[in-house]
Amino acid sequence: MYDNILLLKDIVDNTPLPTAVYTGDELKIQLANPAMMQAWGKGDKIIGKNYLEVLPETQNQPFFEQALQVLKTGTAFHAKDKQVDLMVDGALRTYYFNYSFIPLFDKGGGIYAVMNTGSDVTELHLAKQQTQSAEQRLRMAVESSGMGTYEIDLATKKIKTSGNFNAIWSIDHEIANEELIARLHPEDQALRERAHQQAQTTGKMCYEARILNDDGSIKWVKINGRIITGENGTPGTLIGIIQDIHEQKAFEEELKKQVAERTQELRRSNDDLMHFAGVVSHDLKEPIRKIKTFNSILKNEYKADFSENAKKFLQKVDQSAQRMQNIIEGILAYSTLDKRSQPVEKINLDLVIENIKTDLELIINEKGAILVISELPHIEGAPILIHQLFYNLVHNALKFSKAEEPPRVIITSTIKNNQEGTGMLEIKIKDNGIGLDPVFAEKIFDAFERLHSKDKYEGNGLGLALCRKIAQRHNGSITALGEKDNGAEFTVTLPLKQSDSYL
Repeated sequence: MYDNILLLKDIVDNTPLPTAVYTGDELKIQLANPAMMQAWGKGDKIIGKNYLEVLPETQNQPFFEQALQVLKTGTAFHAKDKQVDLMVDGALRTYYFNYSFIPLFDKGGGIYAVMNTGSDVTELHLAKQQTQSAEQRLRMAVESSGMGTYEIDLATKKIKTSGNFNAIWSIDHEIANEELIARLHPEDQALRERAHQQAQTTGKMCYEARILNDDGSIKWVKINGRIITGENGTPGTLIGIIQDIHEQKAFEEELKKQVAERTQELRRSNDDLMHFAGVVSHDLKEPIRKIKTFNSILKNEYKADFSENAKKFLQKVDQSAQRMQNIIEGILAYSTLDKRSQPVEKINLDLVIENIKTDLELIINEKGAILVISELPHIEGAPILIHQLFYNLVHNALKFSKAEEPPRVIITSTIKNNQEGTGMLEIKIKDNGIGLDPVFAEKIFDAFERLHSKDKYEGNGLGLALCRKIAQRHNGSITALGEKDNGAEFTVTLPLKQSDSYL
């Protein structure tokens, strides 16, 4: 008898099927084999504990009540592919199990325990879900796209069709493969033949052709296929899809025509707009200049006659006039940038930054700014535009500084290769200023976009938009990163060499 008990225990302990036995209304755990302990993930100190004490995360799941019902009624309970949420290694994880609660009876027919067995089918469940999802998506895609599918037995040339195949070919009966080929436009027969010959090598086929309808009209179609080989490696079946692309082809032709017409109209419109911007900007500069001049005369020659309020108003007039002048110059620079052809030259970026430091000497000294600049390489580009690009970025870093600490601007560079193998220079300009909300990291490059009050920080909202236009004109890019109140970092990426002699 003892040997039989040991044998039974060995069998239970070594079976890969999770097994446990519970007794009493609290479902005290009397037995749990290693497979069940591993499934629960609670360690091996669980014998003698109550079910919910070991698995409190199942409180709102049905397992405790299911087992208790079996203990009371003596009717076994079986479940397949059911979700089980278990706390394993400190994290609540979802599994799927086939499990059973089976009553155990004593010699008198009384129920003394419930045996719980289970089988983890999580991987099977997920695989089944993925397969069903993929099949559903494929079926929906084929049905909604209006495509037709077909199979050709390459040995017998018999063809099976489904979906919209017959509608696309305008046929209402079973048809041989040779008849279908004959319905293709004569000019496309050679194209089809080449596609099929290439498929013998690559296993894939794709071409566009015209179907000749009975009334002489044509229909453009796109045909894709794949050759399925047999066990001996010889081509066995061609599986493919056909898609009606006639409207797409007609749309493309019409679009080409409209693009040509609109391009000509846009070119004329741009010429008129650039002329208008130039005239308006020029005409607006003169009255602004006069406002500033006469305002300066008033301040200098009649300052003794003005009250403090009057002086403050004169200062506001001067500030507003200066802001208007900045806006006019910004609009002119932004609107005419694409029209002015600039020769490509070799540019010493170190010299560009030195010139910018000279231009900004007053604000650098005023704010006690610190500029940390690594050695920069030479690049090709339009010098006047590259100067404007980095002037705007350095000036921004100085302008949007914190009041309580001096600005610190760090400029570094790295040379990299892009996907085409072209040498690219990546320049980072990092500051310790007021920073920017990451939400606006792209929006700040929009024309006239301002994130801060114009009374607190001067500007026309065109500086960064102009930077992006200059970077793109040089076949490069500019991006921004930062945190609010924790500085900003602008990354400019430019080719080391330009492919054209003019930009």
